[in-house]
Amino acid sequence: MDTEKLRDLSQPMDVALLDATVAAFYGTGSKEQWAIPFTFLGVADSIERTAADHILRDLQTNPDMWLQVVHILSSTQSLNTKFFALQVLEGVIKYRWNALPVEQRDGMKNYISEVIVKLSSDEISFRRERLYVNKLNIILVQILKHEWPARWRNFIPDLVAAAKTSETICENCMAILKLLSEEVFDFSRGEMTQQKIKELKQSLNSEFQLIHELCLYVLSASQRTELLRATLATLHAFLSWIPLGYIFESPLLERLLNFFHVPAYRNLTLQCLTEVAALSFGDFYNAEYVKMYAIFMVQLQNILPSNTNFVEAYANGTSEEQAHIRVLESSQENINLLLVGLEYLINISYADDTEVFKVCLDYWNSLVLELFEAHHNLDNTAGNMVGFHVLWISLRLWFEICLPLLQFTLDACAFGYGEGLGSQLMQRRQLYAAPMSKLRQLMICRMAKPEEVLIVEDENGNIVRETMKDNDVLVQYKIMRETLIYLANLDHEDTEKQMLRKLSKQLNGEDWTWNNLNTLCWAIGSISGSMGEEQENRFLVMVIRDLLNLCEITKGKDNKAVIASNIMYVVGQYPRFLRAHWKFLKTVVNKLFEFMHETHPGVQDMACDTFLKIVQKCKRKFVLVQVGENEPFVSELLTTLPATIADLEPHQIHSFYESVGNMIQAEPDPDKRTEYLQRLMELPNQKWTEIIGQAHQNVDFLKDPDVIRAVLNILQTNTCAASSLGTYFLTQITLIFLDMLNVYRMYSELISTSIAQGGPYASRTSIVKLLRSVKRETLKLIETFLDKAEDQPHIGKQFVPPMMDPVLGDYARNLPDARESEVLSLFATIINKYKGAMFEDVPKIFEAVFQCTLEMITKNFEDYPEHRLKFFSLLRAIATHCFPALIRLSSEQLKLVMDSIIWAFRHTERNIAETGLNLLLEMLKNFQSSEFCNQFYRTYFLTIEQEIFAVLTDTFHKPGFKLHVLVLQHLFCLVESGRLTEPLWDVATVTTICEGLLV
Repeated sequence: MDTEKLRDLSQPMDVALLDATVAAFYGTGSKEQWAIPFTFLGVADSIERTAADHILRDLQTNPDMWLQVVHILSSTQSLNTKFFALQVLEGVIKYRWNALPVEQRDGMKNYISEVIVKLSSDEISFRRERLYVNKLNIILVQILKHEWPARWRNFIPDLVAAAKTSETICENCMAILKLLSEEVFDFSRGEMTQQKIKELKQSLNSEFQLIHELCLYVLSASQRTELLRATLATLHAFLSWIPLGYIFESPLLERLLNFFHVPAYRNLTLQCLTEVAALSFGDFYNAEYVKMYAIFMVQLQNILPSNTNFVEAYANGTSEEQAHIRVLESSQENINLLLVGLEYLINISYADDTEVFKVCLDYWNSLVLELFEAHHNLDNTAGNMVGFHVLWISLRLWFEICLPLLQFTLDACAFGYGEGLGSQLMQRRQLYAAPMSKLRQLMICRMAKPEEVLIVEDENGNIVRETMKDNDVLVQYKIMRETLIYLANLDHEDTEKQMLRKLSKQLNGEDWTWNNLNTLCWAIGSISGSMGEEQENRFLVMVIRDLLNLCEITKGKDNKAVIASNIMYVVGQYPRFLRAHWKFLKTVVNKLFEFMHETHPGVQDMACDTFLKIVQKCKRKFVLVQVGENEPFVSELLTTLPATIADLEPHQIHSFYESVGNMIQAEPDPDKRTEYLQRLMELPNQKWTEIIGQAHQNVDFLKDPDVIRAVLNILQTNTCAASSLGTYFLTQITLIFLDMLNVYRMYSELISTSIAQGGPYASRTSIVKLLRSVKRETLKLIETFLDKAEDQPHIGKQFVPPMMDPVLGDYARNLPDARESEVLSLFATIINKYKGAMFEDVPKIFEAVFQCTLEMITKNFEDYPEHRLKFFSLLRAIATHCFPALIRLSSEQLKLVMDSIIWAFRHTERNIAETGLNLLLEMLKNFQSSEFCNQFYRTYFLTIEQEIFAVLTDTFHKPGFKLHVLVLQHLFCLVESGRLTEPLWDVATVTTICEGLLV
């Protein structure tokens, strides 16, 4: 009975009952509070919250519920109930506001305004109801987006007038203005039309004088901390878009600088000054700008003297002070104080805080890039230099702007841009020599870890193998590497001197720590290619010599592991040096072979990775007979291969085989290449022959788990070799291909039997997982070879027909849980590779995979995720390269194809939806140019149009907007082009309807 009473909105709502319902939903009421209403509702205690949820949802979706909002807000004391009512109102404002009668709109906006004024007039109620007032402010701003300026022209004058009546009202008015600015300038995209956004921006600009006067009045007259902070926060939101005259031609900057020395306002003031620094204003306000920084620098030196220990001060500072340093900036109107400002930033850069360092690093990268560009573009005119400065300055926030602006202003004064540009640039270079030298030291000391380094120190101080990549560190490394390269180009001698001095301290033990050695070697590796070849040769010889000596004299496995990782990283970064010095290259590679026997975690992995990297850059050197040698290095390596890989794990052996495959691929003589390949694959081929021989005698031999692992290992070794050899792997894969397909067929039958007998759980057993790994690796090996092989049709004809039944037929016959998604990607690769040559095979592929895969993936949006994407990739390959095969499909089969495409672009998984849309575009373009254009579009035009509009207006599919528009553009342009010569509708149906209307 009470349920219906609550849902009956024809009379004022029982607010006490609504309070109890909301309390039950949030679990905030006592059992006594809930008992009365929910006894009447007949809801058991265990489902009270569910029942309350249903009731509140029903009320929220009722179109008349918003009419009860004023009654509810006036009657309830529950904050949760008030928020529920405002949530209902917010939905109406967002979706139905303009459809409401004028009287209702005016009544609601007047009521919200009155409640806000009432609550913010009194200090006690304003603080007590702050959350409620904040929500009311949001509602008011939502109304403003519809009403102002056209239907509420006096809003800004009324707001400013109200703000002058009370300090608490003024504080809340500032919050409303800040919200309004954010809604219009920051969050309007996707919420309002461009015309509406433009209109609101113009209105704010035209009426900003009142707001500006109010802010200046508060900053000069008020002593209230909360109000001043609110005003500064509002100014921060406004400063990025207001006319420049309000900033530079008024006392605003002076007032802001007066607040900088006060701790309570320092961060907000600095944020405001940062916004000013980000503005693009040309040269007109340079004098005011320099004056601002002069005052700022004086205050900064009073707050934080330049001789302060910044690392210690930051570590001991309060959270407020640390936030201040994060956006700290300094400058001065003369060269000496400019250099003091740079000294500040260098000291701040040593603070042990990643976010602080990132901000500083962005600035240093910008500064060094500008100096590098100026140094390497001496032919540029002075005017071009000015343009570069202005453009650069306008793109940076305070931390990346104010020093460069003053640098340019001071440089122009000191060196007189315009005459003798080369000598002036040299003077600039000398001016910045000292801070740039300190910056090099900073970059070397704090160099981030590159991706190639796998050996790290864990939280317990142990040297271990890295298990997870840190993307933030990798991004930081790339920026630091770029910065250090610029620094090296500005002064090679200083860079070399600092690095060698720091390395000598490692050797004599004066500065020896893992971190110091690591950052030094990462820095050395990062500047590869920045020096001249002769200087680089001299430098690298000394570095490698010292690192090898350090490895010899240092005791302890962890220490040696750290040194080894650094040696491997450094040598891997200098392929030019290695190519030019064969003996050194051979020494390095042999050292890597030594490291491959070192069992410390990570050393072998890094040795194999470095070996691969060096071989890829220097592979020609290994197949030539070098001076003083009797045979090519690759031949020598193949002779000792068993001993070299004896201590490696399987995945490391695979990497090793890929490396040697790269060497063999560089051999121009086909006979030698074939010989090297046979020698390389001798070990895995012996094992393979042994396994197949045993299987011929007893097929159950292949069921042994150890044998399955051995087969998997052999296949993985072949895949790695195929990835580097490409077409030249043909003789090897031909040798094992048919036996490999037989093993594939047998393991597939074992998997199907296990799943049929054990149900879905069987697919998760270790033996089935192992068998499926062999199947996947078989498919991966074939796909890798065909993808890497040159485009030779005879290779496709040799390998595709034998796969039809063992692979495609097996896929069709198998249970869904036993089907491998790699089958789909394999045949997509084959069609993309051999294109029209696969035309005759498409019907067989379609028959084997289409229907059964669709049944797997269309039951829901979650199951078989890999099959989904690979299925549509296969379909797109067919549509792109073998379209005539699709035309031959029956109408039922084509409908199935189109339904699957529609299903794909309705998918919430972005990559699947995009694949479906790209596939649809391919299909539409192909059918447009075919003889079946009219027939196809008559059947599917309206369906496609409706489905595209459905996803276009659905927020779940926003990422596909561009492709949605391209599809619609194609459809509309097709109609306008006159290509369609038949009606898109059913003529008979339309004729019947028209005749009925005439009658």
